[in-house]
Amino acid sequence: MTVQAQKRSHLLNLVLIAVLVIWMILAAFPFLWTLWGSFKVEGDFFSKANWANALTGPLTIRETGGSFTGDGYHGAWIKEAFGLAALNTMIVCVFVVTISLTFGTLGGYALSRSTYRYAFWFLIIALIFRAMPPITLVSGYLPVFFNWNLWGYLPTAIVVLVAINQPFTLWMLHSFFKNIPKDLDESAMVDGCNRFQAFRHVIVPVMWPGVITTGLFSFLLAYNDFAVTAMILSKENQTMVPKISSFLGTTQTKGNVMFAVAAVVSATAPLFVMVLFFQRQIVSGLTAGAVKG
Repeated sequence: MTVQAQKRSHLLNLVLIAVLVIWMILAAFPFLWTLWGSFKVEGDFFSKANWANALTGPLTIRETGGSFTGDGYHGAWIKEAFGLAALNTMIVCVFVVTISLTFGTLGGYALSRSTYRYAFWFLIIALIFRAMPPITLVSGYLPVFFNWNLWGYLPTAIVVLVAINQPFTLWMLHSFFKNIPKDLDESAMVDGCNRFQAFRHVIVPVMWPGVITTGLFSFLLAYNDFAVTAMILSKENQTMVPKISSFLGTTQTKGNVMFAVAAVVSATAPLFVMVLFFQRQIVSGLTAGAVKG
């Protein structure tokens, strides 16, 4: 490589690094700004006179005696029982992921190994169902839930979220199973396994990254959902996102906006930790379907 080519290569690397750094700053700035503002009072963080008040916090110092305050977190978690909403969210997410992965894994494997044409049309119908806006599906459920006195409860929301999420789970796991050679199934059955034993002991360990990736997306669907949980759950059984929305709906009460800011940080931080923890499995799962086995 010539000296001129090396210089071009170094310049290109510098440009790429600069673009990446700028992109990371722009991507992280909203969360970091919200995190910083969650420790200020409303008058500073939403100051119309001078945006720099959000940095220096003159009103925060005047009202609380310090540059930072945890009043937003105390109000959200203690006064407004945001912890109960967080617990409800965890319950919904655990059940949605467990049920979706159980049926999705079995269904995706069966459809990927099926030689009948109905499997293709079943997946097409599932895709159409998934493409529909969730709110249109929820509106069809509501009369039944009201008549049977099922509205407002967590199990009801879990059933609807599983129904909405299941087509996506089927499609994603089906694509992973399709890229696992059928020879593995046949070899296991030659060695004495039945179909289910071959699936459990041979196929699932091979595609475990795909299961984790699909489970993560199922978790995010349930964790971030607003339309379904806001329409189906009562005020006493709210999950985190509708609960944050209820804070924003009472902006005339001083402090409620800061409850929302603190709640947003509380709801977002676990997602960062989870993605960092599962990053290797996510990457390997997303790339597993790109190469034929």
